[in-house]
Amino acid sequence: MRTLLLGRKMKATDAKTIQEIGIPSMVLMERAAMAVAAEAEKAAKKDEIVWAVCGSGNNGADGIAAARMLHLKGYPVCIYMAGDENRGTVELKTQLSIARKLGISVKPWQEIETEKKGKHCCVIIDAVFGVGLGRPVEGNYKRCLDDLNQIREQEHTFCVAVDIPSGIHADTGAVMGTALKADVTVTFGWEKMGTALYPGRSYAGKVLVKDIGFPEMALEGEAEEGGRPERAFAYEKKDLCHIPERKADSNKGTFGKVLIAAGSAGMCGAAYLSALTAYRAGAGLVKILTVEENRPILQGLLPEAIIASYTPDQLLQGREEFKEMIEEQMKWASVVVLGPGLGSEPYVEYLVEDILTSAYVPVILDADGLNTIASHPYLTSYYTENIIITPHLGEMARLTGQTISQLKEDLVGAASAYASRYGVTCVLKDAATVVAGQEGGLYINTSGCSAMAKAGSGDVLTGTIAGLLAIGMEEEEAARMGVYVHGLAGEKAAGAGSHSLLATELSQAVGDVMDEAVRRNG
Repeated sequence: MRTLLLGRKMKATDAKTIQEIGIPSMVLMERAAMAVAAEAEKAAKKDEIVWAVCGSGNNGADGIAAARMLHLKGYPVCIYMAGDENRGTVELKTQLSIARKLGISVKPWQEIETEKKGKHCCVIIDAVFGVGLGRPVEGNYKRCLDDLNQIREQEHTFCVAVDIPSGIHADTGAVMGTALKADVTVTFGWEKMGTALYPGRSYAGKVLVKDIGFPEMALEGEAEEGGRPERAFAYEKKDLCHIPERKADSNKGTFGKVLIAAGSAGMCGAAYLSALTAYRAGAGLVKILTVEENRPILQGLLPEAIIASYTPDQLLQGREEFKEMIEEQMKWASVVVLGPGLGSEPYVEYLVEDILTSAYVPVILDADGLNTIASHPYLTSYYTENIIITPHLGEMARLTGQTISQLKEDLVGAASAYASRYGVTCVLKDAATVVAGQEGGLYINTSGCSAMAKAGSGDVLTGTIAGLLAIGMEEEEAARMGVYVHGLAGEKAAGAGSHSLLATELSQAVGDVMDEAVRRNG
């Protein structure tokens, strides 16, 4: 499991390490520089030159120290100052003094244009901005980063970012006006949220987390009350061990009963995909509650599923009888999925209301279930702590009144605010899906690929989470693991073709990942 921090949390941890615990700043800096130099050396050549482009803060000081270490190993280096050294930190001035005494050339960044006509630059060490960047990059800094991007693209120059790519917001991953693309980001202590979220993730390249001596106790401390989570985590393959094993003395009832209320007339694909995947993720029994027209189709597609049906007229004309039927279905279920393919007919409002008021088990709200709630906000009054919502950005925009662009600027903030306000688990789907818990827990997903951007992928995710709930995982944990397994399945299925991936193949791959988890647990 990987820990990811907000930029401000990392700065506070750094300050606590130095000021309270007493580890000198220069000690941490030397270890950071060693890690950066080691990565730069892998691409460096002694007949070419390494550029360290540095700001005036301690990120710049790290870059200067890394350049010095490469110089001492015989690599030609030049330090280009993007920041004003006269305004630099004490550590920066110390590192510059050492570099100059060793004969390392220190120049203003504007001279890069002249110097690039000389020795070919094989490596750029990006040490302009660190995790403290909080405003758009403008003026000379913007010109510097834009010039470096152009050189990097034209000359195919390898770029190593110090802690975070310059211009990327450490909390949100946003590009702050402009940003320098890295091939490798060497980050210190813990990964930053901004390199796990897009677009920052696409600028960071390969992220390497290096231990430079921060004690674990330096992370301790109270988060700001009412503020966004200061840390998140991401799963790795070894975390598949948290999926419950299937004991030998079990039966189908042991592994839960999933009720999927889904589908409208002639629209049963979403119901099928969710049900199929719930089985693939381990559920013992799956029942689909759908309109009568879909019964023969679903029985043919998935004979393993139980089909219960109703007609819209039944619902509209016999409200009490229908509600009693729903209550009986809820007694049967240990997990409920509500929404895939339900449509937007008037009766859907009553169906959603009846299920929300009758369910005392985990409920996954997806697709048209969420759209119905957006159209009828009073339905949020029926939310309980057992609710998991799985909106994509369009659905989240309808739920919150924000625009998609506003949501993309801060996925973590949007998901966390909704989860906290309504006391639910929020799975906000995007290229880097965020899972926010009702008590402040935060997960950022790093599995998956663009091949999954296909119709039906969300239904497969819903079924995956439902299956994990059915086999005994708690709501928030099932949501996190479901997102991770779904992403791994996408990576596996994309091996056969990233353009041609179908949702049914993704569902099959969920089963393959679950089987891999069983083997790991064994």
